[in-house]
Amino acid sequence: MANETKKILKRNTAFHLLVFVITAFAIVWFLPTSDKESYRYEVGHPWAYGLLTAPADMPIYLDSARCREIRDSINKNFPPVIVRNLEQEEKAITAVNEALANVEGFPASERAAIVSRLKAFYSSGIINSRTASRIQSGRLKTVRVIKGNVTSEIDASGYISPKSAYSQLDSLFPEPIHKAAFNQIGLANIITPNIELDTIASNKLREEIYNKAVAPTGLIREGERIIDRGEIVSAKIHNTLKQYEKIVADRQSKVQSNGFFFFVGKIGFILLSLLLLFFYLRIFRPRLFASSRSTIFIYLLVGVFVIANYIISAHVVSGMYLIPFTIIPIVLLAFFDSRTAMTVHIVTIFLSVVAARTHFEFLFMQMMAGATAVYSLKDLSRRSQLLRTAILVFFAYAIAYVTYELMTIGTISDYIKRILLFTGINAVLISFAYILIFVSEKLFRFTSVVTLVELADTNTRLLQTLSEECPGTFQHSMSVSTLATDAARAVGANVQLIRTGAMYHDIGKIDNAAFFTENQKGVNPHDSLDPVSSAKIIINHVADGLKRAEKFKLPEPVKDFISQHHGRGVAKYFYNTYCNAHPDEDVDPEPFMYPGPNPQSRETSILMMADSVEAASRSLKEFTVEAITALVNKIIDSQVADGLHDDSNISFRDIKIIKEAFIRRLGTIYHARVEYPERINSSKNK
Repeated sequence: MANETKKILKRNTAFHLLVFVITAFAIVWFLPTSDKESYRYEVGHPWAYGLLTAPADMPIYLDSARCREIRDSINKNFPPVIVRNLEQEEKAITAVNEALANVEGFPASERAAIVSRLKAFYSSGIINSRTASRIQSGRLKTVRVIKGNVTSEIDASGYISPKSAYSQLDSLFPEPIHKAAFNQIGLANIITPNIELDTIASNKLREEIYNKAVAPTGLIREGERIIDRGEIVSAKIHNTLKQYEKIVADRQSKVQSNGFFFFVGKIGFILLSLLLLFFYLRIFRPRLFASSRSTIFIYLLVGVFVIANYIISAHVVSGMYLIPFTIIPIVLLAFFDSRTAMTVHIVTIFLSVVAARTHFEFLFMQMMAGATAVYSLKDLSRRSQLLRTAILVFFAYAIAYVTYELMTIGTISDYIKRILLFTGINAVLISFAYILIFVSEKLFRFTSVVTLVELADTNTRLLQTLSEECPGTFQHSMSVSTLATDAARAVGANVQLIRTGAMYHDIGKIDNAAFFTENQKGVNPHDSLDPVSSAKIIINHVADGLKRAEKFKLPEPVKDFISQHHGRGVAKYFYNTYCNAHPDEDVDPEPFMYPGPNPQSRETSILMMADSVEAASRSLKEFTVEAITALVNKIIDSQVADGLHDDSNISFRDIKIIKEAFIRRLGTIYHARVEYPERINSSKNK
């Protein structure tokens, strides 16, 4: 038996590890791989993340719009740097002099006058036509001259264009002989600018002026605050954030080789978080661990919510608050217990925090919401409770967020509007958790608490039949349900499961109602039967109950109460009767034994005790505390001695508490009543 148990445990562990690996692989596949800190923000909108501090000393620059204004103003009013091209000047003067000397019959005195005037123009400065046009229009009033290391500005109004110089010469020398000479030598083409723009020097000087104009206006020391959640991103802060991202990017480019280790660290975090769930189920919930359906369902639930969080968080700022994580404990509460629900919820938010920007805030808010959901649904029995839970979870989110804000920044930021909107959507999604419960129930063949509540309704067809065909058995089932639920509540067992199981545990008696004492009306059909036949009929109510349960599609947990409420016990009345009739015979107890199995859980053990105690209590002749206590101890101790509870996980401490609950409840049911006095008739009364 021990070897078989080890084999089953080993097989279950192998399957569980397989599901573990598949879940871990799926989560890692969707894991955010970027190690770069990226933020999404706009000027005029609130900062959606937590407190941001300077990673190093950061100069405060003007915003980009102001920088553009400054650059445009500098470019518009910037006086260019000029240089005088003496070589070009000398070349032009020499060319004019030589050309006029070659003009036949042109007087030398006139030639000298023209050259002299041209020298005067070059001395004042001849500049290209485009720049001259800017000077004439007033757009360029000064120019810069660099001498050595000294830069000075001079008036630009004295500069003329080559065309203007030619026109002035033409006006000063108006005689036909002059015009003929000018045309002959092509004077208009010989006159070229001697004042040139120094583009390189101008650009350098312009950049120096621009850099001075946009120099940092302040300094943020390392560790000092840049921006906090809810603050409006101004143009100045926007520019600082860009500078922050540049610094972070430069740092990360220098340690790019560590990106692999960051990713390995995240994978390790995911595996360790999943191991928490693995060990919890393995140590504290072995029945769930042994169930392949439960294993797949729990890991699937975790994986789907974590991956959904990764995807939405990558595209929506604070999108993680749109994910209704509290649906996980709600759904698990419908099928399992509150500890499992809360543990799985904690593991899920641990796995999801990888994608969160503000880790502590996310963990705090989700823990509060999960605890609220578990507490509000500790006795889930109606769908309307989900709406109440959704409202309570919304308030839990809001209170947790406000508390966190007050603790970290000392005030409530404008960002609370976005959080309340997202958590409001979250709450709406939670109210539809019943749909997921219904789908899970059908796909994984689970039995939810809501289903158990619906089955326990005495107006169901099967219980109506039981009350009509077997009124005594129906009353017995009601009394057993009362006893068992009291005991279950006392030891922390599944109250609703026991309540429903108690209502259906004897439905097999419908087929032979008259053969059971509680339904008899003066005639006992067993009087005409031998003990073996009578025992067979009595024992068959278990098999008959399972057939009827199959017909009405009762869930497996309810069927367990039908098959296990007598376990492998003996129909002692008929067994003892047969033994007394055959004192010299070695009687085989097998024909008098129920098919079993023995109770496999605390809930079925409690029902077995309650069933026997309730039936036996009807035979008590006096209902004193001592008599009830002796009866309860005798029956339960006898079951324990017969080993009927060896396969369930019930403890001796549980049995002690159950006994006390039974004694207390039976004492209430059978309490002594006050005898009402009779009214005495008298002549006055008449």
